[in-house]
Amino acid sequence: MEKTIPVQKNDYIDVIFEDLTHDGAGVAKVEGYPLFVPMGLPGEKAKVKVIKVNKSYGVGKLIELYEKSPYRIDINSSDLHKYGGCQLEHISYEGQLKYKENQVRQVLSRIGKLEDVKVHPILGMEHPWHYRNKAQVPVGEKDGKLVAGFFKPRSHEIVNTDESLIQIPEVNHAIQTVKEICSELGFQAYNEEKHKGLLRHIMARYGKQTGELMIVLITRTSDIPQKDKLIEKVVSILPQVKSIVLNINSKRTNVILGDKTTVLWGNEVIYDYIGNVKFAISARSFYQVNPGQTKVLYDKALEYANLSGEETVIDAYCGIGTISLFLAQKAKKVFGVEIVPEAIEDARKNAELNHITNAEFAVGGAEVVIPKWYKEGNVADVLVVDPPRKGCDEALLQTILEMRPKKVVYVSCNPATLARDLRILEDGGYETIEVQPVDMFPQTTHVECISQLILKKGN
Repeated sequence: MEKTIPVQKNDYIDVIFEDLTHDGAGVAKVEGYPLFVPMGLPGEKAKVKVIKVNKSYGVGKLIELYEKSPYRIDINSSDLHKYGGCQLEHISYEGQLKYKENQVRQVLSRIGKLEDVKVHPILGMEHPWHYRNKAQVPVGEKDGKLVAGFFKPRSHEIVNTDESLIQIPEVNHAIQTVKEICSELGFQAYNEEKHKGLLRHIMARYGKQTGELMIVLITRTSDIPQKDKLIEKVVSILPQVKSIVLNINSKRTNVILGDKTTVLWGNEVIYDYIGNVKFAISARSFYQVNPGQTKVLYDKALEYANLSGEETVIDAYCGIGTISLFLAQKAKKVFGVEIVPEAIEDARKNAELNHITNAEFAVGGAEVVIPKWYKEGNVADVLVVDPPRKGCDEALLQTILEMRPKKVVYVSCNPATLARDLRILEDGGYETIEVQPVDMFPQTTHVECISQLILKKGN
């Protein structure tokens, strides 16, 4: 017999929030039926309006708070919260860290059945604002002027935003300056519906340790009005700029970057450091957006790898070689693999830049290249994985279980797929020793984790 849903759309009901969802909404239960309400916090009593109902859950809107959480802070309903992805901005930083650490513990227990694994207190930031070293913002027009900011949810309307509180101030300033210069020079914003106009996005990248700025204009065509004047104005107002790049994206697509990139002025790359490792960053490079916390994460990876200088290390999903080059300082040999050819080119250049000769990189899927290396006799003592949100490919996990490296260091940006993969590795003969959550993205629901696994004796 089908269970009756206890609420209907447009009902007003009183609830007590018990938990938070993975995207930061409050969870209330009405006769066991879950209701997800943005901005609700555990322990709060509130009046909500039911705005959506389906068989397994409903969605509500917060109308009135009767009792507030001690972790709630006033944010004056900022644009950044509504449009910019800062889902936890209304929670004190202490509360955010507690929520994220709790999320990791719950997921490891529920999905991975890893109730006894040691989960360390989360490593947060001393100053959890203005940490992002990269911004890429869509451009539109309003009242004859360019606007740049965020898309309103479920729409193509751009909300003009002068400052993002999670971007480094130099990045905010660069975006606004370039927007105003382009507006003065008569740039037309790209119109998605008509597939006309020129300027689609403005990107700024910043080297936190070097102070170098890169400006990237993403346009529909290569016809740049008053190009020389544009360069002159940008360089005179923003003396930190070392590179101005044009990326052409002529397709009808939501993908930001196009295939063709040319340097309008200056260098092809800017530089930054994580610890004492120097990185060249191009317009298309993947580079962690929070370099301070990246150092915290990579130091922990080195600690968990516990290298003596005699080990062979394989770094799956190596990107531009960030973790690989950290490990190469302590390992005998590091092999990195990444499916994106441009990233591997960057990894090789970064190895050369740092005079690191014991790191070797290959293009391809980790699940294809690592089994090939294994058959050729390249067996890892330590294997490091840092996969995308979907977690490790099944074929890679099976190769790890066949190769049986003594240690696995698993860096994850998704606790749910981490828990799933740890369960597979545990069932195959590994033991998860410890898990360290790291807050790479304050004010958002994202949490990074790093786990240390060792091969059990007799396996």
